[in-house]
This record gives sequence, C-alpha cells and structure tokens, in this order.
Amino acid sequence: MQTMNFLVKSAALLAFGTMACAAQAEAILAVGYLKQAVVAPAVLSNLDPVPETLGVDGARLGQADNQSSGRFLGHSYVLDVSEVDPGGDLLAAARTLLATSPYLILDASADDILRVADLPEAQDALIFNASAQETRLRDAECRRNLFHTLPSAAMRADALMQVLMAKRFSRLALVAGEHPADRAFADALRRSAAKFGLKITGEREWRFDADMRRNASQEVPLFTQDLPEHDVLLIADETNDFGRYIAYNTWLPRPVAGSEGMVPVAWSRVVEQWGAAQLQSRFVKLAGRDMKNRDYAAWAAMRVLGEALTRTGSTDPAQLRAYILSPEFELAGFKGRPMSFRHWNGQLRQPIPLVTDRAVVMQAPVEGFLHQRSELDTLGIDLPESRCTAFKE
Repeated sequence: MQTMNFLVKSAALLAFGTMACAAQAEAILAVGYLKQAVVAPAVLSNLDPVPETLGVDGARLGQADNQSSGRFLGHSYVLDVSEVDPGGDLLAAARTLLATSPYLILDASADDILRVADLPEAQDALIFNASAQETRLRDAECRRNLFHTLPSAAMRADALMQVLMAKRFSRLALVAGEHPADRAFADALRRSAAKFGLKITGEREWRFDADMRRNASQEVPLFTQDLPEHDVLLIADETNDFGRYIAYNTWLPRPVAGSEGMVPVAWSRVVEQWGAAQLQSRFVKLAGRDMKNRDYAAWAAMRVLGEALTRTGSTDPAQLRAYILSPEFELAGFKGRPMSFRHWNGQLRQPIPLVTDRAVVMQAPVEGFLHQRSELDTLGIDLPESRCTAFKE
C-alpha cells in the first residue's frame, strides 16, 4: 500500500512539474536582428578591419545574459539574425522578421532605419537602433516605435566638451572629413562647443587623396599651419580614414580629440570599473575579440527587453513599451550608473567614457554639470530643446 501511495504521489508530482514547465515555457520572447551589409568606404589604412559579426555578437551575449536569469522564471529568448547583402531588399527582410516578432534590433544606416520604422507592419513594434548615431533620429525625425541604445552624436560631443571644460581647454580647432558621418559628427561638435561656451577658432576640411602613410610628416604640418591658436584639435573622422595621421604631425604641438586621440565612446575594452571587465571577458569568450560600440548597443537592446520581461512578466509590446519608458525602468549597463530611457525621444541615457587606446581619461557626465532630472540629461538633446513629437501621448 505504501508503495502504491508513493507511486501515486510521484506521478502527481511529475504531472505537476510537467504542467509547471509547460506554463513557464509560454513566456518566450523572440527578437529579430536585421543587419544591412554595406560596402565600406575606401580608407587610407586597413589596420582596423570591421568584424563580420559586429553587433550580432553583442545581441548574442545579451540573449545569453537574458537566458541566464530567465531560466529561473521560465522565460526564454530567441534571436533570429538576418543579414541583407549590399543593395538587397531590406524592407522585405524586415517584413519577414516582423511577421514572427514585434521586437527588432536594427543595424543599418539612419535613412534605412527610418524606412523600416515607417513600415505599416512596424507601427506596433519595438525597434532598437544599434548603429546610427545621427542626432536627427532622436529629434525632428524621431519615430514612436524607434528606441536608441547607441549614444547620439550629440551625446558624444557633449561628453567631450564637458571633459575639455574640466581640463580648462577652451580654444578649439576642427578638422573634418568629407564623409556624411564625419560631417554629422562635426556638426555635433560645433553645436556642443556653442552649448558649453567653448570657441572653435578655425576649421579645415580634409580632402587629401595622397598616401598619408608616407607623407603625413610633410603634409599634415602644412595642412594645419594656418589654423589659429588653439588648445585642442578636434578630429571628425568617423570612418577611421585620416585621423590616425594627425597626432604628433600638427604645426602646433597640441592634443587631439574627437574621432582620434581622446574619443567619446559607448564602450571600450579599457573600461574596467563597475563590473565592466567581467562583461568584456564574457564577450571575448563568446566572440573571440573585444566588444565594440555596436556590440554594446545590441547587447543593451537585448538586455532592455530581458529586463522589461522580467519585471512585467509580459511579452506584449504595448506593455513592454510602457514599462521601458516609465520611471521604474532601469538597466545596469556596467558604466557606474543605472540607465533609463528619455520619455520624449526614446534615447537610452548612459554615461559616456572618454578613452584613449590604452586607458579611460574621464567619464561624462563630469562632476559639477548638474541637471534637475538627471545629470545624464546634460548629454544630448534635453526635453526643452527637443523637436520630437512622436512620443507625446
């Protein structure tokens, strides 16, 4: 009789466990990762090849981190990666992913991101921009369904200006490239300098097509000779074309910053505090290389969704959107401060490290730059100056 009772209880426990597992397995959050491959512009040096899995590896690490905590709650995460060849049909690929999930991480140009966000199929989706830093996506051209885990050019420029002010560098000169990304960053630097009361004393546009690997020590001094007196030379070279040849070759012996020298970034291997070394170690184990800006942005996008599911228990995009934009949402981003979203434009607030190749110089926001809401809102477009109306309910 005791044996029979034991068998009955065991069967009941097994059935209960099976039903519990089945109930838990219902909380599945699928995320699409869509990457538009591009033909990289020609640059003077090939010392910094772009990893083929740039961004994707960050999303995979975010998925693994979500799974690690989610398994205790019965939450599962699926990542569906799709890459479109240069010139391929990005919108068709987006429609395919959106047909299976309302959650999409985009690695594409600013214009392509807007095209995807404007699809009828995407209107109730949550789309995360992990690649385009153009400030206009967070301003007049914002979209209600579009969130940004990559810092904007304005945030990076403001971080740099805060550090320059803290170091009492008030006179600046600027050298900018011709690529659209270079010009966008140069515009952000000009805006930020004016915002913080710094003066750009002179500018030059880089138009060399000579081989600077041989001629930098002769050409760069002549190129910079006519720049007025300055404390720091700003470089806007977002394609990593010419900036490496500027330092130590200028007419005036001055430090460089911007795209070269002291650089404002979303992430760098030299960030080691606040558990960052552990995040980097896990990424290296997964990808076999250092984490880059786009990797961090894609990781953050996955973690945002994981945190939202953990706190709400819902996979409904409307509920997750409301929670993500609420004051209760926080993301631990391994940069010393909880990160949250700006409710007026969908930008993820985050500290910006200012780094060289080998060390962190400072991190912004810099102490002393105060804000009534959050010091993180001293970086980038603040609510009073925002032209984004899509997030107004």
